[in-house]
Amino acid sequence: MVILAVLAAWALFRAWDTGQRVVALSYSEFEVLLEEGRVVEVVVTDDVLRGELSEPVKGKTQFVTNKVEPELADKLREHGVEYSKEQQSELGRALLSWFLPLLLLVGFWIFMSRRLAGMGGPGTGLMSVGKSRAKIYVESDTGVTFSDVAGVEEAKQELQEVVAFLKDPKSYGRLGARMPRGILLVGPPGTGKTLLARAVAGESGVPFFSISGSEFVEMFVGVGAARVRDLFVQAREKAPCIIFIDELDALGRARNAGPFTGGMDEKEQTLNQLLSELDGFDPSTGIVLLAATNRPEILDAALLRAGRFDRQVLVDRPDRIGREAILKVHAKGVALDSEVDLADVAALTPGFTGADLANLINEAALVATRRGAEAVSANDFTAAIERIVAGLEKKNRLLNPQEREVVAYHEMGHALVALMCKRCDPVHKVSIIPRGIGALGYTMQRPTEDRYLMTREELEEKMAVLLGGRAAEKLVFDHLSTGAADDLAKATDIARSMVTRYAMVPELGHVSYESESAAFLQGPAQAFRTRDYSDDTAREIDTAVRTIVQNAFDEALGILQQSRDVLEEGARQLLERETLGEAELKSLYEKAEPVPAAAPASRS
Repeated sequence: MVILAVLAAWALFRAWDTGQRVVALSYSEFEVLLEEGRVVEVVVTDDVLRGELSEPVKGKTQFVTNKVEPELADKLREHGVEYSKEQQSELGRALLSWFLPLLLLVGFWIFMSRRLAGMGGPGTGLMSVGKSRAKIYVESDTGVTFSDVAGVEEAKQELQEVVAFLKDPKSYGRLGARMPRGILLVGPPGTGKTLLARAVAGESGVPFFSISGSEFVEMFVGVGAARVRDLFVQAREKAPCIIFIDELDALGRARNAGPFTGGMDEKEQTLNQLLSELDGFDPSTGIVLLAATNRPEILDAALLRAGRFDRQVLVDRPDRIGREAILKVHAKGVALDSEVDLADVAALTPGFTGADLANLINEAALVATRRGAEAVSANDFTAAIERIVAGLEKKNRLLNPQEREVVAYHEMGHALVALMCKRCDPVHKVSIIPRGIGALGYTMQRPTEDRYLMTREELEEKMAVLLGGRAAEKLVFDHLSTGAADDLAKATDIARSMVTRYAMVPELGHVSYESESAAFLQGPAQAFRTRDYSDDTAREIDTAVRTIVQNAFDEALGILQQSRDVLEEGARQLLERETLGEAELKSLYEKAEPVPAAAPASRS
């Protein structure tokens, strides 16, 4: 910018100086002066004549004029026409050829320096690339307190100690106790780890540094370590305060954790700097480090040792009571119908996280808005749950009559087997309306309570329900279709887990042949599995899995054979109405004959 300013000033001065000393003449005036002998000296260029005059013209002894072709000048002179030639300015061409590329280059350099600095405001440059990107909040900025967090009471009690220490560190440490250096919030995605950290800041009223683990890593070597240092320097200046690092696994992944570890030096430097900072700061100064991750199994062991992250707080999926409390928090600004019981809604949502429940409230409100209602009803919540679990209804997907009949018997087979099994969850709704990507119908069961343990009998009945649709197709149409692909995969997975993980087959002994198939906290399945048993044992495992699945299919087929009339009636009603609720299913169940308990030999 300075160079451009100097060039512009020089051009303006030159133009002003020339205007003060040189007079511009027309070519005809030049010829008259030339004939009169008043021209002393001429400098000829391609288009311009410059020279000296013996006598001043308009007070100036220097002149400039544009050349005109001699032939044209003679013709104009014959007719007594005054003539001259206008010279096109070269300033615009010079700017385009010289100044514009320079200006673009300077602008690109400024843009890239601001992008690399990560700030984008005036005065930023490459030197600020090592500054911390942490966002600083104060109590009024977070706007979250413990009253806004529900369903994780144990985690709240753990973090209330942090608030008490930050508010009154002297009385809290009167017995010699010190605050943990770091607290790691561990839990599945969507359970409220970040919300809990913001609630701690809102309750304590101290500055809150929030940053994601991925923001420490940059393309330049050493930037991550510099940002870690700068973060702790800022925190010491504003102590007491809270540092919150979200998605810690992006920063604290275990070093040399696998066979492909090349190119990780920058991340290791950043992690080493974080480890040294954790060793270097005194918690009595009022700095509390909170971090959150949903993949604690991949964190470096040095990061989790005592003295760094002293405490790990599990923020798990809420139980039924916790889900009801979360629904009450998110339903504060929603107009609910007087008949809506959030406890019933919580019973229909096992496994939902806090984020899922917040989305459920919003989906139910949208359903009520679309139908023009004044308040959200229980049916809106049911429709929202179906939308989240099963997918969007696709009423425009037309099935031919034969396929529609097969789907009706398939779904009724699921429902009837679930109704006749004593240990299964009650059926809430059956529908043959296509949903989602590939579901041509669905059967929704409503659990009566949260379950954490399951027996072999319960798992077998669960597989029988999964295979009930396939058994119905075999019984009625005497053929098998592709509609049971997902049911077969789930039933096979349950059977294999019973054999290899739960040791529920006496012939194979009390031995676990496979570890957990998915990562901690229900992450993605492992890409490679190691087999620690022989081929003979593998053959026995395959035989046992096949036997368990076949027994479950035979059990479902036997139930449907005994209640064939009820199956026919239910399929007929399903074809007419497309959806059957609890009342219609209950009337069908009352018509069915009780099914005797399965013989113990079927569980071999």
